[in-house]
Amino acid sequence: MFCSNVGGVDRALRAVVGLILIALVFVGPQTPWGLIGLVPLLTAVFGFCPAYTLLGVKTCSAPR
Repeated sequence: MFCSNVGGVDRALRAVVGLILIALVFVGPQTPWGLIGLVPLLTAVFGFCPAYTLLGVKTCSAPR
């Protein structure tokens, strides 16, 4: 369906940032803005970032 354009290190960083932002909903200031963490978390899970497609960026290694 979608071609992967997010590399391993990028995926790991996105997952960590997403989980931290989501955790803020429960333990931090408890504002709905923490739910924005779903965006980097989902892009990490699927390995696809629509913004990268628009900008022509690809952080994953080329298939051999």
